[in-house]
Amino acid sequence: MHILLLKSRFLAISAILVILSAAAGIAHSQELTPPTREIQLYPGTAPGSEAWDYSERFIPGRNPRIQNVVRPVLQHYPADRNKAVGTAMIVAPGGGFQNLMMSYEGVDIAKRLNEMGVEAFVLKYRLIYTNPNNQTAGQKSGTTSKDPQAGQNLREMAALDGQRAVRLLREHAAEFGFPSNRIGMMGFSAGGFVTVATVMGPLDGRPNFAAPIYPATGERFGQPPIAPAGAPPLFLAVAADDTTTGWQCCVDLFRGWQEAKVPVELHIFQSGAHGFVNKGSGSDHFMDRLEEWLRVNELLTPLPTP
Repeated sequence: MHILLLKSRFLAISAILVILSAAAGIAHSQELTPPTREIQLYPGTAPGSEAWDYSERFIPGRNPRIQNVVRPVLQHYPADRNKAVGTAMIVAPGGGFQNLMMSYEGVDIAKRLNEMGVEAFVLKYRLIYTNPNNQTAGQKSGTTSKDPQAGQNLREMAALDGQRAVRLLREHAAEFGFPSNRIGMMGFSAGGFVTVATVMGPLDGRPNFAAPIYPATGERFGQPPIAPAGAPPLFLAVAADDTTTGWQCCVDLFRGWQEAKVPVELHIFQSGAHGFVNKGSGSDHFMDRLEEWLRVNELLTPLPTP
């Protein structure tokens, strides 16, 4: 009974995250700049996805999104060679664990990072299956009579994709032109869960710094806000009027990192709501605050030419 209640609660939260993520992208262009390259996370089929016999779905419109990721990949958006500073950032979009909001939490962020001279990699991680023939906006989409993901924990699988992404970039860092110790990760909402899970995972799969933005994290998501040994520095941002994931989870993470004496910075903006959809406040400029934090931590300082 307890497991069923937790699952129902998780799905309800996921539905809310989908609605708000859709609302947040209304003002953005429907055109997505294509990546220069897609990097498959796993050789062959991703472990655990062997029975997934459906196809990924791209939904265009004013808020482009992706559903049913079977083949997790990194989409590479390189910085201009004349501006590159030798730092990489993995970007995990949100979307309630059922969608990836590919504009304002993905490609738009990658392009803003490129302006800073940062190599950007948008992570397409695995999602809860959505049946495209039985979808109701704002509700948990129906599944086929034979659930292709029966018994699987998709949040854990998404976290494994995040850890795998870090390992892959670290392994091939020299090829991309950055050192293996300047790899960061940022994520939004459900992507924030993936980011925090990656930060708290095995040491070899952790980023060197991270930025969870209005993350779906905390005890209710099975993520106690305790900094693990060797935890990386954190940048946190959330709105005071976020009633979906709330601001307390960011405060708890801040406290956990402070107690562990790990560098951490927290911004709670007066307004913005979940997804920073309410414009006109400091949350409009959260990427400027992130840029300042990266600069303070010398992550935008160009590395000397060998």
